[in-house]
Amino acid sequence: MKVSFYTSQREFSEKKDEFNRAIQDVLERGNFILGEQVGQLENAIQEYTHAKFAIGVASGTDALTIASDILGFKDGREVITSPFTFLASTSCITKHKGRPVFVDIDEETFAIDVNKIEENVNANTIGILPIHLFDQMVDMDRIMDIAGNHQLKVLEDAAEAFGMRWKGNGRHYKHSGSIGDLGVFSFFPTKTLGGYGDGGMIITNDEKLAQKVKYYRVHGASKKYHYEYVGYNSRLDTLQAAILLVKLKYIDGAISKRGEIAKQYIERLSDCKNIRLPKVKGEQQQVYYVFNLLAENRDKLAEHLAKNEIGYSIYYPRPLHLQMCFRDLGYKKGDFPIAERVANKIIALPIYPEMTMEEVEFVCETIKSFYKN
Repeated sequence: MKVSFYTSQREFSEKKDEFNRAIQDVLERGNFILGEQVGQLENAIQEYTHAKFAIGVASGTDALTIASDILGFKDGREVITSPFTFLASTSCITKHKGRPVFVDIDEETFAIDVNKIEENVNANTIGILPIHLFDQMVDMDRIMDIAGNHQLKVLEDAAEAFGMRWKGNGRHYKHSGSIGDLGVFSFFPTKTLGGYGDGGMIITNDEKLAQKVKYYRVHGASKKYHYEYVGYNSRLDTLQAAILLVKLKYIDGAISKRGEIAKQYIERLSDCKNIRLPKVKGEQQQVYYVFNLLAENRDKLAEHLAKNEIGYSIYYPRPLHLQMCFRDLGYKKGDFPIAERVANKIIALPIYPEMTMEEVEFVCETIKSFYKN
């Protein structure tokens, strides 16, 4: 049996007629830049997340970059964030000459350790960039308390967190990205809500920020050839919006199926002493975008999986504070020991809605056979 880490072909095959009609409609109308499907998707995301505003952009990376610019994460100001994440969560700060200030992670959730944030706040701190990573949200109660106490901006990196909701101390669940000043989603194909190409979105409840984002995505223009700002060329492609509208119809079922697969992994691997599964903290509705575990002898296990034609991924093999591109920040090995330790043990198993339980069983038995030997 061969088990892909991710494949879009099964989903496309199941919904081929809907996808083809959606694509054909865009081609027939010929409105490829900010066509009506973009507006329809923005409205649908607003309804789903209960955010007041949603603005489509070209990618999750662009969403972070634009949002960082608008919130003033630049010109030497400090932004507190995690070193254990994808490059874009930090490059969005350094691109504007802001300074990322890293805080180590919680070993059980892989998210930023909120208890270590406040000690890093100083007069030069302008914001916090929490990252909702893999399968759960950061403790947003604590984040917002710290931000409120020190008048800081909050940019939620919810690129991986579509469908996740945080309750915490509140009376109602709030969707990821809708709690801070600005929140971002990525529609990269592997994401829980993913397109068939790049795409992203910024959400907010602040009308002034929303208007600014709308200007920034079209070169900073309030209307054609009238520029309020030096902005970006970052517009969600109409074809991708049409595809995402189809997928959004089925998102709750897709999230539920991911949960079923994760439950099977947990049940079948719970007695394997050589691996450790992440824990969910805080009152929240999680989504298994990725199914990670910490594995002893991780690299040899990865070789064993590959030998048995099982896909896997390692998020992330090297924390950002040890990346060459961020060497000017002055961090060194040992500065964030938990992130470094997790990076040496973490491995992600296949998980996507069209995966079969037979495939899950095969992955689990293959892992168990490795440690028995």
